[in-house]
Amino acid sequence: MNGILIVDKPAGLTSHDVVNRVRRILGQKAVGHLGTLDPLATGVLPLVAGNMTRLAQFYTASEKTYEGVIRFGFATDTYDSDGEPQGPPQTVEVSLEHLRERAGRFRGVIEQMPPPFSAKKIQGIPAYKLARKHKEVALKPVQVEIKEFEILTAQGSQASFRARVASGTYMRSVAHEMGKELGCGAHLESLRRTAVAEFELADAHTLEQLAAVEPSQLDEMFVHPRKLLPQFPSVTANDEMAARIRSGRAVNLPDVSRSKQVKVFYGQRELIAIATRVAGTLFHPKIVLAPETVHSQAGG
Repeated sequence: MNGILIVDKPAGLTSHDVVNRVRRILGQKAVGHLGTLDPLATGVLPLVAGNMTRLAQFYTASEKTYEGVIRFGFATDTYDSDGEPQGPPQTVEVSLEHLRERAGRFRGVIEQMPPPFSAKKIQGIPAYKLARKHKEVALKPVQVEIKEFEILTAQGSQASFRARVASGTYMRSVAHEMGKELGCGAHLESLRRTAVAEFELADAHTLEQLAAVEPSQLDEMFVHPRKLLPQFPSVTANDEMAARIRSGRAVNLPDVSRSKQVKVFYGQRELIAIATRVAGTLFHPKIVLAPETVHSQAGG
């Protein structure tokens, strides 16, 4: 079974937990995810299955959109509500106008300190493994981009927000830094990812929905291949072109644009390759999604 499946991740599970459950549902091992979500977080978690795992390289820098709630009054060691409070809670009454003004400094390209409980590596060791053992976590600031960050509501000690960010941005760190600036501490109380690249919540299925589907109908739950990688134009190959591409050979394709890379389809649904322009209309398959691999991977 080959394709990209969007799961609406529930709170409390790691991204790897979700991958393991979907492996069991699909009955195959060739399943991976396109971007980790913290256990606390919910929402869009794209999974690649079968030969579509080869497309993961095109999603490493995907833009992401979030909605969430920041709780002011105390910080935590993980920068979210799963962590241990770093001091007694303060009584705080946040102002919408004040928070919107503060939010402005987090927009654009900024230097951000990753959370100590994160997958960032220190001399090859994930930071969270050191943090769990109460060892020093010597992380360095990294450059990230926050394209949109809007405070939607503010009431009592809580504020809701919407954000659109480049890959590698931690909304937990944004919450923590806002608390430091206000002098009262803060942490991320909840987070929901509403989009990753071209994938949205409208594409997502819960684990319960997937488990309830008949195995013969699981293919219908995958994202339509024509929706994938919209930055690449689509080309439909005839029998002769498809045969050359499947064997990894260069081929002349209909020149739909001057794009360096194109998606090559055979028929409406079968994505057979991502091809790179060599010269003129001559393309070489960069990644071949050959049908021969279907039989070897479908059973895990």
